[in-house]
Amino acid sequence: MRRGTFRDETVDYAAVGATQASDLLQYPPERSIPAAEAWRIGSGESRFRTAGDALLSWGALRGAGLALSDVRPASGPMYSGVAFDAEGNAVTPSRHETEQRYDADGTPYVGAGTTVHVHGRVKGQRADAELRVIFCIEEARRIGYALGTVGGSVVSGEESFMIEWRDNDEVWFTVRAFDAPTSPLYRLLPPLVRRRRRELFRGYLRAISPLYTTAP
Repeated sequence: MRRGTFRDETVDYAAVGATQASDLLQYPPERSIPAAEAWRIGSGESRFRTAGDALLSWGALRGAGLALSDVRPASGPMYSGVAFDAEGNAVTPSRHETEQRYDADGTPYVGAGTTVHVHGRVKGQRADAELRVIFCIEEARRIGYALGTVGGSVVSGEESFMIEWRDNDEVWFTVRAFDAPTSPLYRLLPPLVRRRRRELFRGYLRAISPLYTTAP
């Protein structure tokens, strides 16, 4: 099955990679609430490269008001994660281990297998969690990665971030996610999960897009 071909025992959910499924919104993993948004954030190679660099230096998470700690790249040179093409099919990983990069604060860039702790609040609710990078893609016209929950979160699931420089020269930012409530409050009130997700999406867009103030 497409959603069960890759298993990583460090994450706390079974449907690893399901954010890449074309039918995610119609058939999300069991007990999960799916969400997806796509925004045009400009055009041209410069916009693509700038957005991609912001994404791989954890800009989206920070833009949502989340603080990062204990960013740990995968140990060993061979880990390359699971990879998917634009249709959500598993493929040979597009990027193998390369020299580790760091941002101005010395934080390692996103890489397949990296584990990170995030801390903060979303709409007044705790947003602490340990997350793992499921895959990381750096291609000529596509840059992105997916994060899966390892533990400590009020939800269990995955979210993926993708920057695409399309053939018509437009640059698009797409975020897809599925969340299964784990905390008693979120299980009792599923609308809180959707509200949390909407707030996170707004933060991600604010960080990546210079057009945020005019975006619908």
